[in-house]
Amino acid sequence: MAELSSDATNQTSIIPMEYRVGLVFLYSVVFLGGSVGIGLMSTILKSNMSITTVSVINLLVVHLLFLLTVPFRIYYYAGNHWALGSTFCKLVSSMIHAHIYLTLIFYIVILTARYLAYFELGYRLEFYRVLHAVMASVTLWVIILGSALPATVVNYGSAATGGGNEVCFNFGASLSYSPVGVLNYIMSAVVLLVCIVLASIQLWILSRVYRKHGQASFAHQEFWAQIKSLCFVLIMFLFFVPYHAFRIYYVSNYWDGLQIVNEVFLTFTTFSCFDMLTFAGRGVWRPVYIKCCALWERKR
Repeated sequence: MAELSSDATNQTSIIPMEYRVGLVFLYSVVFLGGSVGIGLMSTILKSNMSITTVSVINLLVVHLLFLLTVPFRIYYYAGNHWALGSTFCKLVSSMIHAHIYLTLIFYIVILTARYLAYFELGYRLEFYRVLHAVMASVTLWVIILGSALPATVVNYGSAATGGGNEVCFNFGASLSYSPVGVLNYIMSAVVLLVCIVLASIQLWILSRVYRKHGQASFAHQEFWAQIKSLCFVLIMFLFFVPYHAFRIYYVSNYWDGLQIVNEVFLTFTTFSCFDMLTFAGRGVWRPVYIKCCALWERKR
């Protein structure tokens, strides 16, 4: 870490080779896996207009928009050089943060709808016409983009550090401004709190379902519906919680060398693009679980 500190502090335009190789590999995996997941999910989406289906469609759009920027990240880390202009750099850089929070918003909507459905309250969240679903989606996007996009365009990356126009994704110096630091603390704390609350609710519901059906749970649709919800919770804990926990430390202890470590944590949030594979693979894995359960029962 001391070596990284001296290198990054004195030459902020130079990213250590081992970090560059790791980031190129991780982003390549995300790009390929995310693209496969989107392709598979787009072919198996149901035609009903439930709020879950509409949210998944919006989630596909969020992943797709982000994946379009991933090749530019691979290009930068592979060559350690940016020649596409500072404005485009800001756009590509901001997209990874937009991807995190838009994904979280639709996860919250999906899980809330599922929890309400479990308590037989979900009928109020159905869309009866395609137009209603489109209008709801457009309204949500307008609110999100209308509130966040102008401030992002004006302020994001205004405090880039070092390296001139050849350096990208190097905006950590903005954390020295008190309002920016406070906003990061608040956003990280809210994300961590939301994840803990959703996980607690999901585990409580899953325990109720298991107590109701016992060892026969694997044969019940109700149990598998909660397993799908649990997958979203696990994705949040695996890919979003570590980054936001580290973000609190990063904001309070910012220095140039820590920025590349933050970039690694940030990279792992992009693996949420694999969430579509949890839907595409359920028809393959469920029979395996049922057969294993049945075999275990026979042995007993």
